[in-house]
Amino acid sequence: MNPDDPRCIWEDVPAGDLSLRVLRPPSAEDLIDEDEFADDERLPYWAEVWPSGRVLCGLLAQMDLSGRTVIELGAGIGTGAMVAAMRGATALSTDWYPQAVEFSRWNAENLGLDMQAEVVDWREPPALITDRAPWDLVIGADILYEARNGTALGVLIPRLCGPHTEVIIADPRRPDAKPFVQAMHDAGWAYVRDDLPVPGRIDEQGPIVHVHRFRPPAKNINGPVIV
Repeated sequence: MNPDDPRCIWEDVPAGDLSLRVLRPPSAEDLIDEDEFADDERLPYWAEVWPSGRVLCGLLAQMDLSGRTVIELGAGIGTGAMVAAMRGATALSTDWYPQAVEFSRWNAENLGLDMQAEVVDWREPPALITDRAPWDLVIGADILYEARNGTALGVLIPRLCGPHTEVIIADPRRPDAKPFVQAMHDAGWAYVRDDLPVPGRIDEQGPIVHVHRFRPPAKNINGPVIV
């Protein structure tokens, strides 16, 4: 499916005082492809604007990102990167689905935003993201829904960061987020968590989203964390 398909729908995404209206497929479930799933267990989660994505958009809308570089990982249609661009950032939306990237580009252009969107596989990150490191801000929403995602991100994220980079991941309390957070903490990353309410539609994950914030490794950080 592409943005020219008449079945696509418009969705208004809450983002503080910003107006973010995006075009997306009507249902992720309708896009399930058995061949893609057999190849790499891919499922088209990109087609939805999930509660964590709405929380991330609201959070970014409160930030002044003028002059900062922002990369969104597992961006789907890229709403987080769009809000970052609206707040003055040089923003890049990334996803491993080419269709998601196509929708990101279309929506950014429709909103008049100067935002890039590229296909990225976390396991084999292209030079277009690693050569631009360090990024000022690395963001993601609901990207820790599988254990393999946490493993891949644990390798990729340090390659994108410098000493002053901030990492923000909005997560609807997925079980696989816990080992990722603990591994980052054990590796010396400074960590705090905010618990934020979900604006609008609430799914089966509940009304609260955990916002995990990381800073590059600091000394003398040990022990378990509560996630």
